[in-house]
Amino acid sequence: MPSPSSSKPSANAPPTNISDAELEKLLSREASAFNREVEVERILKSFKLNPYDILDIEEMATPEEIKRRYRQLSLCMYKPAPTAIRHVDHTFTPVIHPDKTPHPRAPEAFDILKKAESELSDKDKREDLDAVINQARTMILKALNLPTSTSDTDPRLKGLEPPYKVRLRLQSKELLIDEEVRRRKAIKMNLANEGLEARKKDEEVAAKKRKVQEDKQWEDNREQRVDSWRTFAKDTRKKKKAKVTILG
Repeated sequence: MPSPSSSKPSANAPPTNISDAELEKLLSREASAFNREVEVERILKSFKLNPYDILDIEEMATPEEIKRRYRQLSLCMYKPAPTAIRHVDHTFTPVIHPDKTPHPRAPEAFDILKKAESELSDKDKREDLDAVINQARTMILKALNLPTSTSDTDPRLKGLEPPYKVRLRLQSKELLIDEEVRRRKAIKMNLANEGLEARKKDEEVAAKKRKVQEDKQWEDNREQRVDSWRTFAKDTRKKKKAKVTILG
């Protein structure tokens, strides 16, 4: 006869009456939370100068595809909002939003993702980025002795080691770093020039102030100089008169 303790279910054992649907829902929730953590780490480790890398999307993506990709990464799991506030854009739960992701750097990842989407939505910025990537593409194709008009889907680019896409990302990374270094040097030089101009202007202002003070001092001492000259002239006349008397 089994003892009472052996027939009593364990307090830590999972419920035996859970349905397959509930189990699947539970596992889906856990997988979603895990994916959020993974996505935050991926964004944080991505190359910050390349928005395509941050969004993990192809360079040839259309504006609509970019927006859709951003939405996929930043929003998920539609949550009906109360009727009174249904017009507000809080009806979606952000994948990496700090309120939904326990990762301590989720806010940073969210800002990086938003900045990447914003840069690719800016026509001028995207054209500048694409120009650098096209330059990298040209360099790779020339190194492979292929025409610069070769398509990314050309069969001759398959089976390369490292793969063509990896080469393109790495070459683009080098060029983008060079561009960033030049940009920062230019900013530093401009700041230095601005500082030099500011110092020149300060010196000019100081020189003008000194001139004004010297002129004022000259005017303030005018009477003193006149009195000194009168005294000098008077003394000179007395000396001349005394000299003439002695000679007589």
